[in-house]
Parts: sequence; structure tokens; C-alpha cells
Amino acid sequence: MTIVTRFLSRLAESVAALMMAAIFLTFILQIAVRYIVGSSWFLETFGNVIDAAHFGWTVEFIMVLWLWTIFWGNSFIVRERDHVTFDILYLSVRPGLRRWFAVIGAVAIAVALWSSISPTYDKMKLLRLKSSATLPVKMLPIYSIYFLFLAVVGARYAWRAFQALRGRDMNDHQDPGALAGDAGENAR
Repeated sequence: MTIVTRFLSRLAESVAALMMAAIFLTFILQIAVRYIVGSSWFLETFGNVIDAAHFGWTVEFIMVLWLWTIFWGNSFIVRERDHVTFDILYLSVRPGLRRWFAVIGAVAIAVALWSSISPTYDKMKLLRLKSSATLPVKMLPIYSIYFLFLAVVGARYAWRAFQALRGRDMNDHQDPGALAGDAGENAR
């Protein structure tokens, strides 16, 4: 893996980790507001200094961050070999035919993802007018991560098709030796 690829991979993982940390901290804030600020002890000691009703945004914020974490992670972090596959037929054919299976499958996925961008945007155009219930943002930017997901995963499968056409074995992860080699690489 090149230095740039390794850096971009770590950056993507760091962004996902920051989003997960923000989810966790917001969740802790929810608990504190619900059980500490709303307690009779807090109200007797400090009065109504903090109104728990003003923290409804935390629920929607966590949902938005979770949505972004899922699509971000699937776009930039999750590898092909991390998916559950049903590849009995694929693994039972000779390598030449296996390569064409990889090309056809990857092209089909890339085309399906890319061709769904425009119709999805047409259906979601209305969201640019609607605002979030508790967050100061319109709904389209919240769901814009889905368009990034469609574009990036489509590009990854187009790259997979290109690599398969070049004769690279894109399923070296099926080889137990490849897994052991990969574990050593990740340990460094």
C-alpha cells in the first residue's frame, strides 16, 4: 500500500472514529440531562437553570451521525472481503471464467449505483426545502452522504472490474495464506 493510500485510509477511519465519539458523547449528554438535570435533587439545588426540553436535538443528531457513519464507513473503510458472500458458483469455475464473473458483477454493481444517483436526487429534491425538526439544517445535506456512497462505491466496483480485466486476482482473500499475510500487514 502506498503512503498516500495508507494516509487516506487512516484519515477515513479517523473521520468515522470521530463521528462515533460524537455519538457517544451526545449519548452521555442525553443521559446526564435526563437523569441528573431532571432529578429532584438538581432542581432543588440549582433550580430550573437548565431546561431538559432544549435537548431534544440530541436524538436527531445521533441519528444523523449514525447515518453518516454507516455510509461513510461503507464508502471508504469496509473492504470487499469484509462482506458476506455466496460464492459457491464463483469458486467452482476455472480462473478465466471467474475473472469474467468478477468483471460482469462489478460492472453491473457500478452501473446500478451510478444510474440510481439521478433518480434518487429527483426524489430527494424536496428535501432541500424541508428543515430538520430540531437541528438548524435542511434535510438534503443530511442525506447527501448517500450520494457520496453511490458515487464512491460505484467507483470502487469500476476499479475492481478494471483490475479483473487486467488479470489481477481480485479474490486473493479466499486463500487462507492471503489472510495470514494480511494480518501481518495490519499488525505493522
